[in-house]
Amino acid sequence: MAVVACGAIARHVADVAARRGWSIDVHPLPPLLHNRPERIAAEVERAVGGLRSRYARVAVGYADCGTYGALDEVCARLSVPRLPGAHCYDVFAGTERFAALLADEPGTYVLTDYLATSFTRSVVVELGLDRYPELRDVYFGHYRRVVWLAQHPTDRLRAAAEQAAAQMGLPLSILVVGDVLLEEALEGMVVVTGPSTGAPSAC
Repeated sequence: MAVVACGAIARHVADVAARRGWSIDVHPLPPLLHNRPERIAAEVERAVGGLRSRYARVAVGYADCGTYGALDEVCARLSVPRLPGAHCYDVFAGTERFAALLADEPGTYVLTDYLATSFTRSVVVELGLDRYPELRDVYFGHYRRVVWLAQHPTDRLRAAAEQAAAQMGLPLSILVVGDVLLEEALEGMVVVTGPSTGAPSAC
């Protein structure tokens, strides 16, 4: 089985598969696609099409991720499942828990393990803050806190999350979520996906 995964969670997908002994090959797409979500559906479709001749089953390791249903249309047309939820925050924290987090403080900037470690490249450089640091408050002035959804809360990752929050000038809170919900979602795709092209109902 192949999983076309967002590069931001591909390692987590591979780790879960290895731990569970699932025969899954993970094919990551560039994580910076999240900065251009209108391109995600087309890139996923291209990747799935290229893998179907090599694998009996293909699944998609993305939530909707800002495609506003375009990814669902691709998944339905190709009869492949995808991860549940609107974004990876839902996948890691759960939809209800994440909604409660934002309801408690709407001005919350959320980090995952990947975003904490790649913050300088994914956010600072992409927004031009390395060249124009005075724009920091333009981008982050309406935020009130940073919450790190910690999948693996190591000292190294904690330091990265603290540095990212400091770059935004915001206090950091840590919510340990692990990868249990990701594992459950992947298990659903591994078990539910049919013998050839997947189960449309899971998409």
